[in-house]
Amino acid sequence: MTQQGVRWSAEQVLALAPDAASRKAGSKLGAAGPWSEAGSSDEGTVWGLCKGSGSRPYQTVVDLADGAGPAYKCSCPSRKFPCKHALGLLLLWAGDGAAVPPGSPPDWAQEWIDGRRKRAEEKRAEGGSPSRTADPEAARRRAERRAEKVTAGATELEQRLSDLLRGGLAGAEQAGYGLWEETAARMVDAQATGLAARVRELGAIPASGPGWPVRLLEECALLHLLDQGWLNRDRLPEDLAATVRSRIGLPASPQDPAIRDRWLVLAQYDTADSRLTTRRIWLHGTESARTALLLSYGAAGRAPELALPVGLALEAELSLYPGAGQLRAALGERFGAPVRTPVRPPGTTTAEATARYGEALRGDPWLDSVPVTLERVIPTPDGDSWQLADADADTALPLTPTARSRPGLWKLVALSGGAPVTVFGECGHRGFTPLAAWPQGDGEAAPLC
Repeated sequence: MTQQGVRWSAEQVLALAPDAASRKAGSKLGAAGPWSEAGSSDEGTVWGLCKGSGSRPYQTVVDLADGAGPAYKCSCPSRKFPCKHALGLLLLWAGDGAAVPPGSPPDWAQEWIDGRRKRAEEKRAEGGSPSRTADPEAARRRAERRAEKVTAGATELEQRLSDLLRGGLAGAEQAGYGLWEETAARMVDAQATGLAARVRELGAIPASGPGWPVRLLEECALLHLLDQGWLNRDRLPEDLAATVRSRIGLPASPQDPAIRDRWLVLAQYDTADSRLTTRRIWLHGTESARTALLLSYGAAGRAPELALPVGLALEAELSLYPGAGQLRAALGERFGAPVRTPVRPPGTTTAEATARYGEALRGDPWLDSVPVTLERVIPTPDGDSWQLADADADTALPLTPTARSRPGLWKLVALSGGAPVTVFGECGHRGFTPLAAWPQGDGEAAPLC
């Protein structure tokens, strides 16, 4: 049940936007002018009619208590989730309680809400019983055939890496990207999507700037290690073998039992390529003290549907995926809408952050970064770069090139004002990427991505 007095901030609403254009367009609709018959319910529903260019207003409804949500429905033709009208409605609800008064949903909104919740109940009921059509023997045979294909692909990739090193790294620059794309396509044919992704990353390294041969050699070594991990998986500890399967690109199922907790939403951000948009959502269990990662995907050009408000907490069940040091989880049943919480994740020093990353590499050598909350750090210029300096020690972490190019850096600098802040982000071999920050004393999380 949604607590009617708990309203999100405008920043938390805009963090749900699928892109900058939607964020800008939604902000323009966050005033009462274009809206009529807007309202909200104790069950976590917000609705309204938005005047558009046509004769009929757009019917917009948001279910904040949806089990996979928030969930959105709008009669506009946009393919974005949420669309600008849903963002505008939530901004109106967040900023002006009088413009979105408590009430009962109109029939068109109630029909959609009832349909969603009925389907969610049916899905939960189906999930609790074994599938009648499942054939364990057929699944085993499919898994064996795929493993044979992956083994053939890994063996071929080993030969190609050997040829590259035998001929010298200079040949990689002369061959161009086509060689790598062809190799990646061969890995896709072998159903080893994780290997394909790493091969494509190799193709972008030659001629990428000073020191590229060293970077190429490092990535080739990691790729060789992953190949060998797969080819010798039967000799690995089960957790490490599960990590190798995950890095290769084989599917896995979340483990039981699920962990029920009130999960603080630390950060949410998207990365995209020509094939896929990947959304990463970091959560912190306020009781279990666990950190978990939710991944969701959208086809190229479309944002994933799963979106959670940064800075709020939701009571829900999470199921963790197998693997050494793996933090990925699946979102299960939710028990109410997100609410505010005074809890912050426990912080650490910059020195301890790098030690945590080093320790994590023992279980997963292919890990780019680990989630870390830094306590009492100050964003400080470092020549042409920036770093987070420990306020109580003579240590600092450099920011990654990605972090230095984001507007969130200036939000962090403004939030600090030269004083220590608490910062959550990802710490890895390229440096630290800030994703959210809290000021000294009280205050909600400020998204930085």
